[in-house]
Amino acid sequence: MPPTLASLVHHSALKLTVRAGEDRLDVPVRWAHVSELADPVPYMEGGELLLVTALKLDAEDPEAMSRYVKRLAGAGVVGIGFAVGVNYADIPEALLDAAREEGLPLLEVPRRTPFLAISKAVSAAIAADQYRSVTAGFAAQRELTRQALNDGPEGLLGALAAQVDGWAALYDASGAVVAAAPEWAGRRAARLTADVERLRERPAPASSVVGGPDHEDRVELHTLGTGRRPRAALAVGTGAPLGTAERYALHSAIALLTLTTERSRSLHAAEQRIGAAVLRMLLAGEPDHARAAAGDLYGDLLDAPFRVLVAEQAGAPAALGEVVEAAAARSGEAVLVVAGPERLVVLAPDDGAVVAACTRYANAREDGPDGATGTAGGTDDLAVGLSAPSGPTAAGGAYKQAEQALSVARRRGRVLVEHEQLAAGSVLPLLADDAVRAFADGLLRSLREHDETGRGDLVASLRAWLSRHGQWDAAAADLGVHRHTLRYRMRRVEEILGRSLDDPDVRMELWLALKATAGE
Repeated sequence: MPPTLASLVHHSALKLTVRAGEDRLDVPVRWAHVSELADPVPYMEGGELLLVTALKLDAEDPEAMSRYVKRLAGAGVVGIGFAVGVNYADIPEALLDAAREEGLPLLEVPRRTPFLAISKAVSAAIAADQYRSVTAGFAAQRELTRQALNDGPEGLLGALAAQVDGWAALYDASGAVVAAAPEWAGRRAARLTADVERLRERPAPASSVVGGPDHEDRVELHTLGTGRRPRAALAVGTGAPLGTAERYALHSAIALLTLTTERSRSLHAAEQRIGAAVLRMLLAGEPDHARAAAGDLYGDLLDAPFRVLVAEQAGAPAALGEVVEAAAARSGEAVLVVAGPERLVVLAPDDGAVVAACTRYANAREDGPDGATGTAGGTDDLAVGLSAPSGPTAAGGAYKQAEQALSVARRRGRVLVEHEQLAAGSVLPLLADDAVRAFADGLLRSLREHDETGRGDLVASLRAWLSRHGQWDAAAADLGVHRHTLRYRMRRVEEILGRSLDDPDVRMELWLALKATAGE
């Protein structure tokens, strides 16, 4: 630790005596400075022990000494060292009273102790403290490196938390917590997601401090990565600002985490080339060659059911790519990603975290920031097609499914369409055709005109009855009416339309008409 007034008082060679401010001797001393000016404050930075002989001070004037001491205390001077036996045989009472009133430590310096000896003692203590900090920093760096090599980022975070006597957390590119140490820190780190997201919008490298004296802890946030957009972020929470040794440990952790999270451009480009080659082999119906080319790069991805995701966006769907990487990193899933100028192709495990994360991202984007429907149909907006579960031998078919779903997403103005949805409800979008709408309006017009007279809710009743497949009790319960009332309304529908609801073709046409006019 740095020298304090107490350590100087206990220095056997200095022979200093405390004459005031005995309860404030534990304050650190940043330097020892000699000045005989009546007002040395303009030359002070704070943290100094001021050494004086009162050569130019009116040291016996109480008002002058009160102003003098107040000025020094306000400038951050931590104490006064007064040399006796030079200009004054003893410390003047006016200076003693002013120091005691202000609570500023006042040390008596004997004539045989030169000011130079005090300055040397402070300088030596500061140098020793810096040496200890540097040594501790190098030791911390070795320990952090060892933990990173043996246990990865999780081990490194644990070592860093111990070094700073606090906690540490790692965030992925999306701002989600990847790992934290100790374990309880994950909850604290999760509350800082918004702060991490704001930090990521700043040019890298970026850092910020969250919290302070009035909060449960002081948290430093740092981005990780060498590119324009950070690949991750580090949070370190402590009860007080970091010291020199802790700062060394933090900087070492940032460098090591950057190495573990930031792959070199050449390696990333090589993986992209391998991924593109593996994808071409799969689409060409050569799964065995694809497995041989992939080796262990994609784990068991090519031996289990997977889905193909195809995304398009002007300027490349970079944000979705970050979502894929972040979800894969958190879950440990192996994914194959091939990114082009405006297209992203992903092979991900069926029912896995990556597919779920992409679906959540697409749904949030489609809903918009305020819950309103998005505008995915714009030329600059994201559109995603997702295949049904498939295997390596049918990868070509899965790719076609994803492209078909992507095409439908574009036509419908959707962000994400799954191929399974096409088979489940592909007839409904056809109802938007003008001829179908005209037919529907004509078929239901007489019922709507009846309802406008206030003589019954025939359209709503018909919709409820058809949706319940003709089950009287269930449909009546949905409407909140007696089943006899519903039977009467359905007879009126038949009378007005001149058609029997027992005919399945009639029921089908009415249901499609209701669907085609559902927004009216």
